[in-house]
Amino acid sequence: MDIEVITTAGAADVARFDAIIDVRSPAEFAEDHVPGALNLPVLDNEERAEVGTIYVQQSAFLARRIGAAKVARNVALHLETALKDRPPNFKPLVYCWRGGQRSNAMATILSQVGWRTALLAGGYKTYRRAVQARLYDESWPLKLVLIDGGTGSGKTAILQRLAGRGVQTLDLEGLANHRGSLFGGFADAPQPHQKMFESRLLAALAALDPARPVLAEAESSKIGDINLPPAVWGLMKEAPRVEIVAPLGERARYLATAYGDIARNRGALEEAFRRLPTHPGRERLESWRALVEAGDHAALAQALVELHYDPAYARGRKKDARPRLRTVMLETLDAAGLDRAADAVAGAMESAGL
Repeated sequence: MDIEVITTAGAADVARFDAIIDVRSPAEFAEDHVPGALNLPVLDNEERAEVGTIYVQQSAFLARRIGAAKVARNVALHLETALKDRPPNFKPLVYCWRGGQRSNAMATILSQVGWRTALLAGGYKTYRRAVQARLYDESWPLKLVLIDGGTGSGKTAILQRLAGRGVQTLDLEGLANHRGSLFGGFADAPQPHQKMFESRLLAALAALDPARPVLAEAESSKIGDINLPPAVWGLMKEAPRVEIVAPLGERARYLATAYGDIARNRGALEEAFRRLPTHPGRERLESWRALVEAGDHAALAQALVELHYDPAYARGRKKDARPRLRTVMLETLDAAGLDRAADAVAGAMESAGL
């Protein structure tokens, strides 16, 4: 059976296939992949390194012979496991790094089985070039509105409530797996690679209706170690915002809960202390450590907000010329207070004709 060759891997291009099969090594796949792809490597991490070393140090012929044997065994395993229940009309799309020997080997075998197999010309590199073009060279006609406010004012929870009510949202922190502040990393879950974030972001953007407004949290140009590409950052620099204001004590209590995983992880906490742009000094650090030992995470959060977060936010506000649709004053950040905030944000958008 002939192997179809496609030249683009946008959402519409791949939607007609029953599966997208990424045959690269698990390490390559973990860095980034086409959204929804299934990793069925024809060479695992160690095998790929071994074959590459043989190619460089001994000979191309020997590397191809040894590599071919490993590929054959791995494809056979996939046919006996992950692909064993696929029906006769199964339509897979296969790709590797640049559309070379690995994807061709898999596609050839799958097509000989009788499946209507397709190859992505240029492999992952074709897909990656398209992602970069959409996020770095093109603009997106979205009606973006930002939820702004000091650290600990419940912006993420408000965004989630609005999403639950059917409002279009763009959860940048969720895509970046980070809470958007110096202490915002998750202790047990690292951030994705920049490339993976951009793949997730492009998929999220493509799913939005440009005729309807989109809510997102106000962020800096970086979320943890992730850089926001121009397609989004350009929109955020001009977007109107709704500001959330809550008492310092409420915000501290909210942060103590929301950042509980960091507060309980002494190593992560010390690393965050080290990265503070204004060094707290030995005496202040010792007082913070004492609060950690006492389990008084709310007091620690309040100290950090007063020293670092609020001054930084105040400096940013002085330079921020983006229009403010409304300021929402909250007395509490419990469930009822956050519900009221979501109502107020939705009302501000409606009043603005969005």
